[in-house]
Amino acid sequence: MLSQRGFIEARGLLFPQNSPNDDTNLVGDVLARAEAFLKPASWVQFAAGLDARANTHGQVETSWGLDLGDRGALRPRLSLRRLSATATRGPVTFDVGKQFIRWGKADVIAPTDRFAPRDFLNVIDSEFLPVTGARAVAQWGANTIDVVWVPLFTPSRTPLLDQRWTAVPQAAAATTLTPVDTPLPRGSQAGVRWGHTGTGYEYSVSFFDGLNHLPNFEARSEPGSLSLGVAKTYPRVQSLGADGAMPTRWFTIKGEAAYVTSSTPDTDEYVLYVVQLERQSGEWAVVGGYAGEIVTNRRGRLMFAPDRGLTRSLVGRASYTIDTNRSVAVETAVRQNGRGVFAKAEYSHGRGQHWRAIVTAAVIAGRSDDFLGQYRRNSHGTLALRYSF
Repeated sequence: MLSQRGFIEARGLLFPQNSPNDDTNLVGDVLARAEAFLKPASWVQFAAGLDARANTHGQVETSWGLDLGDRGALRPRLSLRRLSATATRGPVTFDVGKQFIRWGKADVIAPTDRFAPRDFLNVIDSEFLPVTGARAVAQWGANTIDVVWVPLFTPSRTPLLDQRWTAVPQAAAATTLTPVDTPLPRGSQAGVRWGHTGTGYEYSVSFFDGLNHLPNFEARSEPGSLSLGVAKTYPRVQSLGADGAMPTRWFTIKGEAAYVTSSTPDTDEYVLYVVQLERQSGEWAVVGGYAGEIVTNRRGRLMFAPDRGLTRSLVGRASYTIDTNRSVAVETAVRQNGRGVFAKAEYSHGRGQHWRAIVTAAVIAGRSDDFLGQYRRNSHGTLALRYSF
């Protein structure tokens, strides 16, 4: 049996304010995505997907060559989004190829989600990137074990140095930042996750050994030069994590935590944790909680870590389905010290089976020394028009 799906989406982003290193206020983006699924037998399925992109702000490569890895600083013009095979035999499911691997139970921040790099060219509107590897999941009774091996490292895509999502400190405003071309590290990533489902609760524990998909930065300067080279390095890390969920009469309680350690110099060791409450009632779905961090060994100097940047915050999300064609959603994060605030509201309206318009408004405020506050000039509105097929 063969099935397919896809869409073409045109999106415009309006930034009312200039940032110190970017005075572009209107950005246009087009994404075409097609995916196909072939199931020749009940025990096996093949999946393939392609993306094609265009952008008005230099965020997409100019080459039309098919990108297989999606590991560059820019989004590929044409990329292989997915190419995988899934086989099921009894209680064992095996996936191999380019795929999406997600761990954890928390919604806003997932500390144990180590195989899920993201595209952070727009920091607060990121999407997941696929990884190339193998995954086996076995289930017996109330227990599952999930084993992952990823031989090819895929980093998260970080903001471009000359654009507004790279927040330049005031002291370096007169300095030109230039990327230093450094090869991506070699080495595989591996992890195992064991889960148990009981009566009225479920939990899992996990272990990850590999490379952090979020980089550390090294600043490299030359005497007398007004430019500063910025190189990315990806530390080796190990993560020990746990997550759980327990439904109650009024809401579901979810918790997730991970201890991340590293032998790489200039890399912090820390604990990330999330506690959240979730409730779905009729057409409402509401999630609210707290994301925290405990640094056990502070060694890092320059890094890009949105997962840690959103900690020590009250986080929440609420959505309401008006009818089959319309919905609204609100997402927010507020730092506990009040130095950073982010809020996003979205309205989605479908027409017929194929067309949908999405209007989004994002507001960011705070102090320049806060992860959220440093993007205070990046509040923006978005209008997207999507045709699905």
